[in-house]
Amino acid sequence: RRRLGWPARIAGGVCATFLLAALLAPLIAPYAPLADDRSNRLQPFFSGGHLLGTDGQGRDVLSRVIWGARPSILTGLIPVFVAGLIGTLLGLVAGLGSHRLNTVIMRTLDVFYAFPAVLLAIAIAAALGSGTSNAIIALSVILTPPIARLAESEVARIRSAAFMEAARVSGAGWWSIALRHVLPNAAPAIVVYCTALIGLSIVYAAGLGFLGLGVAPPAAEWGLMVNDLRQFTFSAPGISLVPAVVILIAS
Repeated sequence: RRRLGWPARIAGGVCATFLLAALLAPLIAPYAPLADDRSNRLQPFFSGGHLLGTDGQGRDVLSRVIWGARPSILTGLIPVFVAGLIGTLLGLVAGLGSHRLNTVIMRTLDVFYAFPAVLLAIAIAAALGSGTSNAIIALSVILTPPIARLAESEVARIRSAAFMEAARVSGAGWWSIALRHVLPNAAPAIVVYCTALIGLSIVYAAGLGFLGLGVAPPAAEWGLMVNDLRQFTFSAPGISLVPAVVILIAS
C-alpha cells in the first residue's frame, strides 16, 4: 500500500481547500464580495468582524478572496484542459504523420517560442479585449506549444516499440494505433505535465487580471485585487499583500 508523504498531503490539502472555497463561496463567505462600507475602509486584520481587514472601499478582503477563487481557478484549469486536448492531438498527428507533416506542425509551433509567453498572452488578450473568455483563449494559445512538443516527443519514443510494429503488421489503422496503443502510453507524462501547468496558468491569469485584461472590475479576482490594493502598499501593507500571498500559495 502506497502512502503519500507529508509534502503531497499538504499540497493536496491546499488544493482541496481552494476548490471547496470556490464551490462553497456563497455559504462560507462572511460578506457579499461587492458590499462596501466607506466608513470602515482599510481596517486592519481581526477588526470589526473582518478577519483579513477591508480594502479601500470597505469591502471584506476575506470574502473577496473566497469569491475570487472561482474566476482564478477557472482561468487556471480551463486553459490547461483546452491546451492539453489540442496539444496532445497535434503531438499525435506530428509524431505519427509523415516527416513533412511533422516539420510543418512543429516548426509552426516553434514560432510561439520566439515570444515570451507572458508578453504573447498579454498581446492576444489585448487584441481580443478584456474578459474571462478572452483570457482563457490567450492562455490556451500559449500553453498549447509546450504540451504539443512533449506529446510529440513521447510519440517518437513509443513509435519504435515492438508492439507498434506488431500493430502495423496486424493492419490496424492510424486512429486505432493512435488511440489504443500510443495515447495510453503517452498519457501519464502529458497528464503530469499539464498538472504542473495549472499553477503557472493561475499566475498568468492573475497577471492578466492585474493589467485589466481578465475579469472586469468590480468583480472579485485575485489579480484584480492585487491591482486594487497595490496603492495601499505603504499605508496598509498587510492587507495589500493578502491576494498576492493567496496567488503564491495556490500556484
